[in-house]
Amino acid sequence: MKSVETPRAPVSSDTWMLHDLLEQAPGFKALSGTLIELAAGGAPVVALTGDLSYSNGLVHFQERYPERFVNCGISEQNMVSLAAGMATCGYMPFAATFASFLALLCCEQIRTDVAYTNLPVRLIGHHAGISLGFYGTSHHATEDLAIMRSIANLTVVAPSDRHVLAASLRASVDWPGPIYFRLGRGREVDVYPGEPADFSLGVANELRPGGSEAVVIATGSMVEPSLVAVDALRGEGRDVGLLDMHTIKPLDSEAVLRAAGRTTTLITVEEHNVLGGLGGAVAEVVAEAGLPVRVRRHGIADCYSLIGPPTHLYRHYRLDADGIAEVVREELERPHA
Repeated sequence: MKSVETPRAPVSSDTWMLHDLLEQAPGFKALSGTLIELAAGGAPVVALTGDLSYSNGLVHFQERYPERFVNCGISEQNMVSLAAGMATCGYMPFAATFASFLALLCCEQIRTDVAYTNLPVRLIGHHAGISLGFYGTSHHATEDLAIMRSIANLTVVAPSDRHVLAASLRASVDWPGPIYFRLGRGREVDVYPGEPADFSLGVANELRPGGSEAVVIATGSMVEPSLVAVDALRGEGRDVGLLDMHTIKPLDSEAVLRAAGRTTTLITVEEHNVLGGLGGAVAEVVAEAGLPVRVRRHGIADCYSLIGPPTHLYRHYRLDADGIAEVVREELERPHA
């Protein structure tokens, strides 16, 4: 556990509106910009997407390296298999589409074509969780962590902001085997002022030390609202700590055990079903160690989420800062056996 401008080819005038929209998504600028830097540095990077290059920002990579970019169309399963084939030829493919399509629709291709053969394919599942709330259940990805972490050989990473995303992408160059990156809408508020120093996949970042009363363990898009909530609680005099568990698999079990050793309550926060994701992973570690620590899994309570604007859904499911703080207070006030 650790405490812790890109060149672009000119575009035609009829695409400026789309580029202006992309300027509002710093996370996707970081995705494309980092891949451009890696390719310029000699990494055998290729990028693939399922007709979503403007949604995920890979249009910038396409403009710089058109010969290294493939738009696979609305054919995500073929995209994953194509990426696997490219990996066997010495390339490092980054295949991106909506997380709901990638993790669910392409599960067989990910398991059999990519993970079983342990190929260095980087799967980018963006707009995860309920961030596409008004598009409906078909576009919600609240099962992907559970699915991906159950696949052997597959590393699962959920960066909290553009800086951790960039650091994760750089670290992935020398990481063996395939990786599933779980991203939000690309508009997440910065948690870190820059790329974290000495960043390592599989090693949690301690954002707030201590936590004799409770330690919050958050991942991905939930780190920033958890940070706001924890700071508010600490301002009330409560001793609450916070871990950024950016890697779900392999989980930083040592960080979990250290946190469990200094507190009575662990609270996991994820934009995901409470079953099978971060909460399940943390509970497994605590149970196997036989520790007398209460684990509260906070997320979406095993249901299909409602349809509506993401901000409304976050408030409804208490996944905004106020809601997370409320959940922590509930746990602090519960009597211990």
